[in-house]
Amino acid sequence: MTELQIHLEAFLQSLAAGILVGGIYGLMCVGLAMIFGIMRVINFAQGDFMMLGMYITYFFFVLLAGHGMAGSPLGPYVSMVLTLPVMYAVGYLAHRLLISRVTGGKSAALEGEGHYAQLILTLGIALVLQNGAMMVFGPELESIRTPLSSSAWEIGPLWGDFVSVFVNKGRGYAALISVAAIVALALVVGRSRLGKSLRAAADNPVAASYMGIDVDRAYRVAFALGTCITALAGGLLATNFPFHPFVGLEFVIVMYAGVVLGGIGSILGAFWGGMVIGLVQQLSSLVLPTQLQNAAIFVFFLLIVILRPQGLFGRVAERT
Repeated sequence: MTELQIHLEAFLQSLAAGILVGGIYGLMCVGLAMIFGIMRVINFAQGDFMMLGMYITYFFFVLLAGHGMAGSPLGPYVSMVLTLPVMYAVGYLAHRLLISRVTGGKSAALEGEGHYAQLILTLGIALVLQNGAMMVFGPELESIRTPLSSSAWEIGPLWGDFVSVFVNKGRGYAALISVAAIVALALVVGRSRLGKSLRAAADNPVAASYMGIDVDRAYRVAFALGTCITALAGGLLATNFPFHPFVGLEFVIVMYAGVVLGGIGSILGAFWGGMVIGLVQQLSSLVLPTQLQNAAIFVFFLLIVILRPQGLFGRVAERT
């Protein structure tokens, strides 16, 4: 095997890993885009809602394992399906009881200070979730073990008898589920009556209310959907990476970077922003040590902000 073949195999392996990880990153970025793009809420608790989704998925996984699904490849994915309505309810109640106090019509009295209240509130929610999870679950690393995580497809050899790419089955199925979820969400937002109300509330809430749309309800649904989608991404991530109560802090910055890269207000743009982050993270490992992967992400992020401030799929002039 020549040196060129070794470098080519390493590049293709990193490219494949970047696409698979980027698919999950894209899904979690879309969850934040539903909230940040529609409501303009700076939600620092989004990563911790993802962490909560990981633990709820883990709880259902252990519960199903006790009912004869131990070792079944379907166990983690059934657990994720059961987690979705729980996290939707969590997001819906969080908005109804807390977030609605600093957004929409109820925040009008705050005048220009609404964003400060949002920052403080969501940061407080994040701290409560982190420390609550620490007290309930402890600091130990957890993961959702599945037979798919320890097996892979081999693509190749691509160059004679050499240069093969190994695709982890667990990551492969997670990426496919992420793409399916994005397509389903795009259809709902683009073609359904609910999607039209969400887009109207995002573009012009005052005009939407004149047209009979309940803007506060639209915001509540958007927040619940965003929480639910990010929790699904967390469940998919938990099948490949260990997690702990403070794991949300590691990913919330990645989510915001993906949303800004894709263009604020673009759901599909947020997905591609997360995909780009996954690719940059994995490909940078070819030339940089692992601990500098996040540095490579933000160098690329700064370049995009300088060269194209509206993001990859954003509009030149964003609404205010």
